[in-house]
Amino acid sequence: MLTADGRVVMVSGASRGIGRAVVDKLLASGFTVSGGMRRPDAKAGGERLMVHRYVAEEAGSAEAWVAATVARFGRVDAVVNAAGINPKVRVSDEGEDMLDEMWRINVKGPLRVIRAALPHLARCGCGRVINLGSLSGKRVASNVGYAMSKFALTALTHGIRREGREAGIRATVICPGYVATDMTANETEIPRHEMTQPGDLAELVETLLRLPNNAAVSELLVHCQYEPML
Repeated sequence: MLTADGRVVMVSGASRGIGRAVVDKLLASGFTVSGGMRRPDAKAGGERLMVHRYVAEEAGSAEAWVAATVARFGRVDAVVNAAGINPKVRVSDEGEDMLDEMWRINVKGPLRVIRAALPHLARCGCGRVINLGSLSGKRVASNVGYAMSKFALTALTHGIRREGREAGIRATVICPGYVATDMTANETEIPRHEMTQPGDLAELVETLLRLPNNAAVSELLVHCQYEPML
């Protein structure tokens, strides 16, 4: 297993939800973390934590965040893409504004962060990319727009696995069902206490970051309830 010492992990969506849980867990385990968020707190940060403005749909934002991380810590060993949105988009809905926004944030944002970080991930010989997908991208979902974006994120993950394998880069997409975050605050299909907890996903992220190159996981499906079609 790989150690946490000296390894720098970039985490998007770091201000709340799964991203915040991942930041807290990695810091507690000895990793150095660069947290990307829309409105960073100037007072936040420390010896092993920096926060930086990152707006997924904004051109140049990903590149500026990666550059700032390298300037501060000298390296990037892993990227965790946890930022995302899930407005309801059905096939029958008119217009494509929400679908386009979801594509920019859920797919193009992670792509830009990974692309900017790729030379640094290759340099360390054991670079890691972890994308927060969804079981919606693995099954028929009522929110087809969200499912489409997460299916694309899964495809992106496998593209990274292919392109980065010789440089020691390994990529994983974690696909949870319902997670108890702000994003599911209005969901009524399953009781909130039965949903997967962000802290449990953070534990899985840390495990994936510690796995050696010859024990990589490509897809990790995380269920909070039995789903026969999966």
